[in-house]
Amino acid sequence: MEWSDDAVVLSIRHHGENARIVSLLTEQRGRHAGLLRGSGGAKGGAMQPGQVVRATWRARLPEHLGHYSPEALSHPAALMLDDAARLAGLSAALALVEATLPEREPHPALFAGTRLLLETMAEMPDPADWAALYVRWELGLLAEMGYGLDLESCAATGARIGLSHVSPRSGRAVSVEAAAPYAGRLLALPAFLVPGRGLPPANDPGRDVLAGLELTGHFLEHRLFAALHGPLPAARPRLLEVLRKTLAISGDFAAAGAITPP
Repeated sequence: MEWSDDAVVLSIRHHGENARIVSLLTEQRGRHAGLLRGSGGAKGGAMQPGQVVRATWRARLPEHLGHYSPEALSHPAALMLDDAARLAGLSAALALVEATLPEREPHPALFAGTRLLLETMAEMPDPADWAALYVRWELGLLAEMGYGLDLESCAATGARIGLSHVSPRSGRAVSVEAAAPYAGRLLALPAFLVPGRGLPPANDPGRDVLAGLELTGHFLEHRLFAALHGPLPAARPRLLEVLRKTLAISGDFAAAGAITPP
């Protein structure tokens, strides 16, 4: 049998002397592995994690590993080679998809979001800008896996304004007033994640995106990966560490410590 599909390259590992096993996030077939013979290149450019390709897969039976013949479409990672922070974001996104998606289960919305994230990151050198998009992508991943957060209204009062925190248990937003007695036990909700708001406020974007990463990181670790009975991929905490340093150096984040709920 044979099919062709657009895909993002998640990982490549050696298989013998002259072959590689390639894991792709495909548009219509989800996370899908296949064998790539020879040098591991793709028509139009070398095959690398983070590359967008048009992949043709062939196998005698559907359950077989099969073989890939890829054609390069775009290479967002190539535009990030001189930026350690963006490469850390790329690595974290690919590792999370690799670790969470069941093999051969279609997730076309996640494919579209991941492709858009990588191609947009390649064009956005400012760390606060692309990191805000990355946090939104993680929220999308949580929702796609059945662990979406409800940030539309306050869990206690139903209010849709003044939302400032998130319950670490329910994943629902909480308003300033309702959060006051329990603020030390709640997660901070950065302004750019409140529905109807755009990118982080210009006066302190670094603090907001780090708070966003702390928020999504909590639910990735304690909900999604707890259900998978495994730890977060090492690339995810590495991204948070790199961004703390990057945003502190750029002056957007006054202290390099962790964001914690007020």
